[in-house]
Amino acid sequence: MSEAAAEQLKGLRVEIDRLDAAMHALLIERGQIIDRLIDLKHRQGGGSAFRPAREAAMMRALVERHRGHLPLDTVESIWRVIISTFTYVQTPYGVHVDASRGDAAMRDSARFHFGFTVPCQPHLSAAAVIAAVATASGDLGMLALDRGPAAGAWWMALARPDAPKVIARLPFVERPDHPAGMPVLVIAKPLADGAARDVVLEAVTLDRWRGEYPQAIAELGGEIVGNAADGMGLSLLIARPGGLRDGSAAAALAAAGAADARSQEIGAHAARFDGSKLRPRG
Repeated sequence: MSEAAAEQLKGLRVEIDRLDAAMHALLIERGQIIDRLIDLKHRQGGGSAFRPAREAAMMRALVERHRGHLPLDTVESIWRVIISTFTYVQTPYGVHVDASRGDAAMRDSARFHFGFTVPCQPHLSAAAVIAAVATASGDLGMLALDRGPAAGAWWMALARPDAPKVIARLPFVERPDHPAGMPVLVIAKPLADGAARDVVLEAVTLDRWRGEYPQAIAELGGEIVGNAADGMGLSLLIARPGGLRDGSAAAALAAAGAADARSQEIGAHAARFDGSKLRPRG
């Protein structure tokens, strides 16, 4: 290497060190702002540290402004860990994970989205996760959206008014090669405010399956994301646009032939960001 090239390399490393120090300083400054936020919330009587709508807006802005060759996966994971860890600093919480379908994919999703500071506790069923969240002071739960037919209508445990509710669907940025791409639902005790309601999830009970149901829900702009036997009938897990009135899904199913269709909201989440067509920007 020539002397001139060596000097240029040295200068670039100095720039990298300067940027690393600046990023660290900004994280420290962010922590100082969180200290002030904690103090303000304490004086105002507290409140949930989870703000799903704000988190979705932050992640959407991050994806839209990203450019260069640094993989979006890296940036997304860094920001998710920053958000989750600073939330933990505000109000310590744990994440209860349903590992009944295997631990690896759920562990990857939990660590990608929540990092290693937030405690992560595996469980062997969706019911155990829901029960743990219901009895904890402010924990979250992670449930695989597709849990297989043997899981039954697990979402019915979220239908009681005082039961935990869905507050997010991850990953927020969806693309085929996502490193933590397993679709999961995040549950928490019902939030007083700050919820994202682009998509509402409903548990619908009815008499039996009919082939007309998927089209009936699609015409509302929704989809059936789960179905399983429930007692002597059937239960459907339906995702529908948040702007529709309550009972729209049950009414559409009744029009498609369903008998005694009844719906109960079990939560809501932000609309996912389609990252399948994203390309690096210089």
